Amino acid sequence: MNPKPLVGVGVIIVDEGRLLLLKRKSVHGAGTWSTPGGHLEFRESPDACAIREVKEETGVSIGHVHFIAITNDDFAASGKHYVTIWMQGCYISGKPAIKAPYEMSAVDWFALDALPEPLFVSLRNLVDGKSYPPRVWRDILRGQSTQ
Repeated sequence: MNPKPLVGVGVIIVDEGRLLLLKRKSVHGAGTWSTPGGHLEFRESPDACAIREVKEETGVSIGHVHFIAITNDDFAASGKHYVTIWMQGCYISGKPAIKAPYEMSAVDWFALDALPEPLFVSLRNLVDGKSYPPRVWRDILRGQSTQ
């Protein structure tokens, strides 16, 4: 068998200078902090995936979803390889809550310049500029639109 990369969608949601993050549990990357997101389903668009995953995991509604970057993520510890499509959405409503307790143990907003550690591999790659394009995180920190 020839292993192939999986496709994930990560979602950047910034509200009042804070990023919505969840702490992963019982899935690869357990114990790390990540944005909401998940697997792209067959025939699903990345923007539809972003809206669905954020709602399913946190109860938050987002809109104006657009593409910002791609990361190539090697999860050496679990033997997995993902290509993550990064989308950004505007917060509309909802108080973040743990809606998928088997996947996450915490959810909260964090200042962009004070993210908790450790970060999930794909988010770490985005923050470190290991993305296509590479400067997306810098623009997010500046509060500039990535669209």
